[in-house]
Amino acid sequence: MSRKNDQILRTKFPERLCHWTIVLSFFLAATSGLSWFFPTFSWLSSFLGTPQMARILHPFLGIAVFTGLCYMFVRFVKYNLPAKTDAIWFRNVSKVILADHSQKLRIGKYNAGQKVLFWLIMTSIVLLLISGLIMWRAYFAEYFPIWVLRWAILAHSAAGIGLILLIMGHIYLAIWVRGSITGMVTGYVSKAWVRQHHDRWSEELNAKAAHGRKR
Repeated sequence: MSRKNDQILRTKFPERLCHWTIVLSFFLAATSGLSWFFPTFSWLSSFLGTPQMARILHPFLGIAVFTGLCYMFVRFVKYNLPAKTDAIWFRNVSKVILADHSQKLRIGKYNAGQKVLFWLIMTSIVLLLISGLIMWRAYFAEYFPIWVLRWAILAHSAAGIGLILLIMGHIYLAIWVRGSITGMVTGYVSKAWVRQHHDRWSEELNAKAAHGRKR
């Protein structure tokens, strides 16, 4: 555990850098994808210059997002494995929504909702990668029959829209829980924030600190 005054290091710099790189890459990939899916949003491709340039860059941005999420998966999967205490969070989800912290929910570094989001995002990006490679006209599309390409386009569209909705939910929750965005920018959150939102993790950090002082 790293401390800075009354702060606890929640997210290290390499992880934060990867996170914000993914944010930028996903924004550009998502907006260009939406520009083709919905004609009304055709202007969104202008973020990457011309529509032709957007079509060239879109697959590479998707690979960048996948690569970044692979790194995040390796770094965070151990914190997002199911735990028995997750059931407490699900039983009290209404209190979570109302920001009622009267009951201890035995939350580790990430709560049950964050864990569900984590696995849905990882599943979506794998589907997007596989379907995207199949339909990548410049390199792989010619090796697949037309019916496979059609299914790939359908899967890619559904997974893309699904991932956009998941990310929107992620953004909303980050805004809803004060301190979350600051924590991902600076890496630090207050001890009070940890006690309030992640009580079990707070206890684990305190136990680790106490053990370190005894040594």
